Amino acid sequence: MSVQFVFIQLFNGLILGSIYVLLSLGLSIIFGMLGIINFAHGAFYMLGAYTAYTITAYIFPDFWTALILSPIIMGAFGAACEVLLFRRLYKLQPLYIMLFTFGLMMALQDIIRILFGSMGVPFDAPKALAGAVNLGFMFYPKYRLFLIIVTFLCALGVWLFLSKTRLGALIRAGTDNSQMVDALGINISRIITLVFGLGIGLAGLAGVLAAPIQNVTHTMGMNFLVDCFVVVVIGGMGSIAGSIIGGLIVGEIIAVGIMVWAPIANTLIYIFMAAFLLLRPRGLFGREAFHD
Repeated sequence: MSVQFVFIQLFNGLILGSIYVLLSLGLSIIFGMLGIINFAHGAFYMLGAYTAYTITAYIFPDFWTALILSPIIMGAFGAACEVLLFRRLYKLQPLYIMLFTFGLMMALQDIIRILFGSMGVPFDAPKALAGAVNLGFMFYPKYRLFLIIVTFLCALGVWLFLSKTRLGALIRAGTDNSQMVDALGINISRIITLVFGLGIGLAGLAGVLAAPIQNVTHTMGMNFLVDCFVVVVIGGMGSIAGSIIGGLIVGEIIAVGIMVWAPIANTLIYIFMAAFLLLRPRGLFGREAFHD
C-alpha cells in the first residue's frame, strides 16, 4: 500500500464526509428546532440532484446556474412542505411524524422513478473543474477539491448565521423555548418555516454537489440517509458542530475501512457508533435536554 494511495483515500474520506456534513447539518437544524426525525431528508437530497439535472437538461445548460438555483428551489419546496404538511402534525406524537416522513420519502422516490425511470440520469461536472490539480504530494480531481471547499464555506456560513445574527439568536431561543419566543410577540411559525426551508435547502445543495460523483437515481438518498443518522447520533442530536465533526469522522472511517478491508467499511461506522455511545451517550456535543 503506497503512501500516495493512503493520501488519496483520506481525501476521498473528506469528500464523503463533506456530503454527510451538508446532509447532517440539515437534519440537525430541523431536529434542533422542531424535534422532528425526518426520514424524508434523503429524498430531499435526491430531489436536489434531479432538480439540478432538470435545470441543466431543459432550462439552462450550465452547472453553476443549477448549483445556485437548486438549493433555493429545494428550500422553497421544503418551506411549502412545512406549511402545508408538517405543521398539521406537530401536536401529534413523534411516532406519527416519523411514519409520515417515511411515507413521504417513499412517495417522492416513486414519483421520480415514474418521471425519470429507474436507471437514473447522467450529470457531469463542469468543464472548468475537469482534470486534476497538483497538490505537491499527489494529483487530485479539481471537482472533489471544489466540493470540500464549498462544504467548508457552507458549514462556516451556517455557524455564523446561527451564532452571530439576530435571526440566528431567535432560532436558538426558539429551539430552547418556543413558547417563550412566541410570548414575546415574535412569530415563531415563520421562524419554523425558515428553519425547515434552510435544512431542506442544505440537503438540496448536497444533492447537487454529489450528482457528478454519484449515480443520480431515485434511491440515492436512501443510501445516505442511515449513515447520516449515524453522523447526527455521533455528533449529538441538534448540534451544528457535532454534525460537522461527526460527518468528517464517518467519512474517514469508511475511507480507512476501504483501505484495510473493503467489505467491512460501512459496518465499521456502526461499530464505532455503538462503542462511542457506550462511552458518551449524548454524542460529542449533544445537550442533556435531548436525552431527558
